[in-house]
Amino acid sequence: MSREENGQEVIVCRCRDVTEREVKEAIAEGYDTMELLKRKTMIGTGTCGGRTCLPIVQWILARETGRKIEEIRLPRERSPIVPMPLKFAAGEKVGDME
Repeated sequence: MSREENGQEVIVCRCRDVTEREVKEAIAEGYDTMELLKRKTMIGTGTCGGRTCLPIVQWILARETGRKIEEIRLPRERSPIVPMPLKFAAGEKVGDME
């Protein structure tokens, strides 16, 4: 008996608290690429940048769609539109900006 059948949620993305059930539901709704799943569920957009969840979701997508894992491309990485100094992300006060 799997954890899901046992009533336990299986978290596949710890940064965004996305469960295996949510990923499966999105696939059933037609979100059948990693890029679409990323947009729907926000996987891969947390602090780890998808290093943990993307391979797991890639495996789930392969299993649910009957495709080989090699056929499933990972989503594109996107940098911020405007480079941002780290001091802004760290919460450092800068001049009159706050």
